[in-house]
Amino acid sequence: MRRDRSAGSVVQSPLDIKVWQQRPPTAAEARPSCCPACRAPSCPVGLLIQLRGHGTRERQVCGPAAPGASPALVLIVARRYRCVPCGAVIIVVPREVRGRRVYSASAIGFALALWGLMLATAAEVRRRVCPAKVLGGAAAAGWATLRRWARDLALRRLFPRAPEPPSSGPLRRVAASVAAALAASADPTTRELPIEDRAFLGAACAA
Repeated sequence: MRRDRSAGSVVQSPLDIKVWQQRPPTAAEARPSCCPACRAPSCPVGLLIQLRGHGTRERQVCGPAAPGASPALVLIVARRYRCVPCGAVIIVVPREVRGRRVYSASAIGFALALWGLMLATAAEVRRRVCPAKVLGGAAAAGWATLRRWARDLALRRLFPRAPEPPSSGPLRRVAASVAAALAASADPTTRELPIEDRAFLGAACAA
C-alpha cells in the first residue's frame, strides 16, 4: 500500500476501482500493514490489532472507467481505520483515488495527455472526462479544472514522482511533459495503444 502524500490520512490499496466496486474488501483485507502517521505495525505478533476498523465512508470518483469510455460519477465505499497508539484516522481507497481529488488519477492523466500531447481543446477534454452534462456558458467553452491540474503539476502537488516538468512556459507544455512520463510508466505490453490511453493506464499507479 502507498500513502498519498497530498493527504496524510489517505492510503491507496493495490485494488483498482473496478475490482473494489465488484467486491469491496473486508476490514482485514484492506488494513494497511502499518499506520502511515506513526509507523506502528497494524497487527504486531502476539498483541492486539493496533490499526482497528473504524467504519466506512463514501467517496465520489469522477471520470471514464477506461480509455474511450463515457465519463461517469461513481460512489466507492472507503475503509476507515483508527490507530490505537497515535489516534490517527486512516482512509483506504482504490489505487486510482487521491486525497482531495474528485477525479481519478487515471482520468487526470488522460485529460493531461489529451490537452498537452494531442492538443485537444479544453472544451473537448471536458466532454471526454467530465460527467457533468449541464454547463454554463463560460464552462462550455473551456475547463478551469484542467488548468488547475496543470498548475498543481508545476508546483509538484500532483504526480510528484513524475519527472519535474518545465519550470517556465505555457501550462499546456507542463501537462504534455507529465503526461508523456505517465504514458512511459504504463505496462510495456500497452505500447501499441495511443499515448493518451497509456497515460490513463500509467496514471493509475503513479503516486
